[in-house]
Amino acid sequence: MAPETRRPPISPWQDAWRRFRKHRLAVVCSGILITLIVAVLVGPFFYRVPIDGIDFSVRLQGPSWDHPLGTDDLGQDLLARILYGGRISLAVGFAAMFVAVFVGVLVGSVAGMAGGKTDAALMWLTDLFLSLPQLPLLLLIIYLFRDSLTGMVGPEMGVFILIVTIIGLFNWMQVARLVRAQFFSLREKEFVEAARALGASRFRLVWKHILPNALGPVIVAATIDVAAAIIAESTLSFLGLGFPPDIPTWGRLLFDAKDNLDFAPHWALFPGLAIFLTVLSINFVGDGLRDALDPRRVK
Repeated sequence: MAPETRRPPISPWQDAWRRFRKHRLAVVCSGILITLIVAVLVGPFFYRVPIDGIDFSVRLQGPSWDHPLGTDDLGQDLLARILYGGRISLAVGFAAMFVAVFVGVLVGSVAGMAGGKTDAALMWLTDLFLSLPQLPLLLLIIYLFRDSLTGMVGPEMGVFILIVTIIGLFNWMQVARLVRAQFFSLREKEFVEAARALGASRFRLVWKHILPNALGPVIVAATIDVAAAIIAESTLSFLGLGFPPDIPTWGRLLFDAKDNLDFAPHWALFPGLAIFLTVLSINFVGDGLRDALDPRRVK
């Protein structure tokens, strides 16, 4: 009788990748998102049209061979400006996400491990931030501190630091709640009790045993935070309180195009489409990650 052949063991991440591939829309959106990221990172090295090249003879021109996405009211090439602005918009989204995840994981893990009065105080702080009106506060803080910060580190870097910090500090609450709930569930599991009985310190329990098993929901929340940060930056730039006019972020391009929608709709269409595709792709990728990292799914 032939010996039974055993399949090699599958790691949790391999199993998650197998589940993620079954979410076809998430896989397609992953390809779209990767294409957009590669385009804004590598595109300017191949498409060398300057972002500030003014040519009034082709102002407000629609898409053509010379200008694939058309031009603005100064004759500047929109494709070059969208590629350049995409770097900033995506950088804001991912940097703000890291700030939100770091603060959320820190608050949620401390609350989940400490319990008692510490947990109550941190959750009260979380509820306080959740109750604050975000957009008015964002506008107020940027209005008050933008000039002083840009005077210290320059207009582009100053606004970048300010926007990333503010957006990140107003989007950590959901991550904190998720991490706290995961810690409450995991700290009583058998493997954590075994590590505690073997003399593991509280820091080692958190770092080696609890936090790695709580990262699934955090990764999903992080993808949502990226989309929220891109929308927030675009909103601020559209309202004229984001980056300076010479820095063409996607939101800034929409702000500049708002008075020319009747006779130059392409000026708003293409940066708006870039924001739409990026946010939609990130949301569907997050949806696929939610299904892939859900331990209750057995398919």
